[in-house]
Amino acid sequence: MGNTLYLECFSGISGDMTVAALLDLGADEQKLREELASLPLTGYRIEITEVKRSGLRAMDFHVRLDEDNHDHDMAYLYGHSASEHPHHEHQREEGHHHHGEHASHRGMKEIREILSAGDLTEGARERALSIFSVLAEAEAKVHGTTPEEVHFHEVGAVDSVIDIAAIGICLDDLGITDVITPVLYEGEGTVRCQHGVLPIPVPAVAEIVSTHGITLHKMPLQGEFVTPTGAATVAAITTSDHLPEAYEIERIGIGAGQREYEGPGILRVMLVKEKEISEKEVGRNT
Repeated sequence: MGNTLYLECFSGISGDMTVAALLDLGADEQKLREELASLPLTGYRIEITEVKRSGLRAMDFHVRLDEDNHDHDMAYLYGHSASEHPHHEHQREEGHHHHGEHASHRGMKEIREILSAGDLTEGARERALSIFSVLAEAEAKVHGTTPEEVHFHEVGAVDSVIDIAAIGICLDDLGITDVITPVLYEGEGTVRCQHGVLPIPVPAVAEIVSTHGITLHKMPLQGEFVTPTGAATVAAITTSDHLPEAYEIERIGIGAGQREYEGPGILRVMLVKEKEISEKEVGRNT
């Protein structure tokens, strides 16, 4: 029997938050670093730290790129004056665009080659590929092309490949076979991206949610809480949208988001086990 993971996305979900939460849950950091190092990708380093979010201890997983890559600039993402930052396009954690031509033109073929070249377990590679397939299908639909022809502007960059490979590696290491995700909490408003200003949920997220029958819950907060990588992860790994009526929590992991929004900015994950409740216990609780 494998383990059951409960994804509590009450503050959205992104790739890096997921990796951080799984590491906090107990995925082996050394193993993760070794398997990621085996991929033919360079020009980055991984930082894994403990941080505080809303007064809670959380794990933070961050892919730092060697070049001059700006971190999120909240004023730029949600303010709409391009003149404030004429020199950089919106850089979501899903894709820093300008790593030279090669990085901005990674398609599924290149992603498959990168993942096959690495020393990953079969389970880790399959999970990562299924997340990428969900993303490719959504991007293709949104941009009117085919999954094989999609160039991952938002997801082909080094940091996104690392995030997605890391999710596969951690899930495999933890022996996760079932994943319960009842609902995704999302913000509202607009966000600036490579194609201009887009409404939230961004088109790729809306497409994934629609295709895979995922339930969204809209919070009265401005901002993109669910990223395309986050939504694709949920779509690719979720096996149920219902928690058992009675369950025990075996372990808890908390991953921090990179952006400071209103709201807690964390992803909480739990290893859960279904429990049978006897008649006696039911009587006692009524």
